[in-house]
Amino acid sequence: MLNILVADGNDRAGRADHVAATGRTSAEAYATILRAVADERGGPACACTLVDPADADAVLPPGLDLAAYDGLVVTGSALKIGDDAPEVTRQIALLRAALAAGLSVFGSCWGLQVAAVACGGTAGPNPKGGEYGFARALASTEAGARHPLLAGRPARFDAPAVHGDAVLTLPGHATLLAANACSIQAITIAHGPGLFWGTQYHPELDLDVLAAMLRTSASDVVEAGQCPDAAAVESFAADLARLHADRTGHPELLARHRLDGQITEDAHRRREIGNFLQSLAVPRAVAA
Repeated sequence: MLNILVADGNDRAGRADHVAATGRTSAEAYATILRAVADERGGPACACTLVDPADADAVLPPGLDLAAYDGLVVTGSALKIGDDAPEVTRQIALLRAALAAGLSVFGSCWGLQVAAVACGGTAGPNPKGGEYGFARALASTEAGARHPLLAGRPARFDAPAVHGDAVLTLPGHATLLAANACSIQAITIAHGPGLFWGTQYHPELDLDVLAAMLRTSASDVVEAGQCPDAAAVESFAADLARLHADRTGHPELLARHRLDGQITEDAHRRREIGNFLQSLAVPRAVAA
């Protein structure tokens, strides 16, 4: 059995907003994906413990500590990494503690930014602008082409993305695995006895959830120049929701939004999550 700790990056207000938009918290949705990916990969079943590290009263189940888990996964968040608020600094502390405990950690979007800052890098508003909907033309570096995090990905691919902040400088002991014209997109960090793998993009997002997040971020999407107005954001989101419901019945939508199997097929879109479980979490569980 895989035991994965899933840390929701949102504070209480952010979690409530995410539930209102999608029906579940980010951690609940991520846990569902982790269990599905573990099952699809044919390895041990995955049990997930959810924790809200932004909260001052967040605790692990009695009798457990970080070393009891086979991995830590950190979700996205509506928080800003540059805010010097306890809800942010508590999560930075969790990442440092997890890596000091020798855990393998995976993070997407917010999780990537928190890990970079926890290990000595910087993150904040991206001077090149945000990505809302999809991160385009992601290209693996020479190191990334050989790294197991990106195993099974083509040399260039697109992925779901919703972010205005980004990692600005890498910490020491970090390796850049993928990037595009907008930002750093995938890295690994060796920090003490722990190891972090992460992506700026969201391999965990189904298209219906992505649609809901675009709706809640409509003003940011317009401000970033990716849609001319709120009506265009709604049209974009509606197209993605239709594609989620029927991925083969709308070839015109696939063509309009330039989407291929790297986006529409679950096994491809979730590739990095499966690679993390298979390469890092499963060996730890088996060795225990």
